[in-house]
Amino acid sequence: MTYKQLMLNLQVEELKPLLKEALHELLMQERSWILDLFYEAMEDVAMAKAIAEGKDSENVGRDEIFELFQR
Repeated sequence: MTYKQLMLNLQVEELKPLLKEALHELLMQERSWILDLFYEAMEDVAMAKAIAEGKDSENVGRDEIFELFQR
């Protein structure tokens, strides 16, 4: 291993704990934002699944849908 490679390896090893700490701090400070992002992704997946399931079902008129809401 050359001197340059050794120095680069040492720099990477020194940066790892700093990067871990910064990531941990970001996750703690922006927790609500990250949770919102996660929930949005879950909603998107659920909507895509509902759309896929609904493609093969019978079409329903608007009046029938609103009638269900009024029950």
